Amino acid sequence: MSIDWRSFPSLSALRAFEAAARLQNFSLAGRELNVTHAAVAQQVRGLEDHLGRELIYRAGRGMAPTAEGAKLAQALTEGFRGIALALDEVKAAGPGAPLRVTLTPAFAAQWLMPRLGAFWKAHPDIEISLNPEKRVVDLRREGIDIGLRFGNGKWPGLDVEFLSAADYVIVAAPSLLNGRHDLSTAELSAMPWVIEQDWPEALTWLKGFGLKPDAMNIAYIPTEELALSAARQGYGLHVEAEALVEQDVESGALAIVGRVEDDSLAYYMVTRPGPKRPELKIFTKWLKAAL
Repeated sequence: MSIDWRSFPSLSALRAFEAAARLQNFSLAGRELNVTHAAVAQQVRGLEDHLGRELIYRAGRGMAPTAEGAKLAQALTEGFRGIALALDEVKAAGPGAPLRVTLTPAFAAQWLMPRLGAFWKAHPDIEISLNPEKRVVDLRREGIDIGLRFGNGKWPGLDVEFLSAADYVIVAAPSLLNGRHDLSTAELSAMPWVIEQDWPEALTWLKGFGLKPDAMNIAYIPTEELALSAARQGYGLHVEAEALVEQDVESGALAIVGRVEDDSLAYYMVTRPGPKRPELKIFTKWLKAAL
């Protein structure tokens, strides 16, 4: 519902009345608002004239709101309290507040966490709050400062900056390969696979590699992290972004046996339009340098 601000009472008058009705005393209301009791009384009388209703009446030595006044005072108290809470939240998101980051659980565990120690060492005063999510969250509604997203970079209404190419590879544990390094298409087709469920892109990539997923032995695992863990245990071949398995490849836990060529997808840094917090600028600059 739109508000007709032309007929709306002044905020000063509403604030004075709310304090007077709650405290039932002009002098106490004046102290709370840091004005004189006469100023509070004048604002309340002006509000009564504006509305054409009596809002407060004298009761013995004190005063009390009328029925209409009590209803208005309750609404004002709740409204001002809501505004105060919102202001506190905005202040909490100011300088020094944790930098909230949304990203997939796998990207957090496999790519960001091994590097985050270096960031904290260089910037110990910046607190990072990670929010691992498979779903794409609304940055504004959930108060997120930055999202590290995988996709084609086309997200309207957001500031999007390229972070890293998403080169995908086929990996397997050495125990599954039995000393083999170069696998033919026939050998890849005959071996077991572990792939995250509800991930049609992986099947498309396999088809582009010359494989036929419908005729292969594929175990569909609920999450990307579990599928990757299953691959480490030698339960099957796995398709994954190279950036997320580089630690496993370096340690020898997994070996690359094939590459999937697809330049249409990449990792991006996604932020809300508008001014950026200094901490966010430092973090994005570090992300680009950490590649």
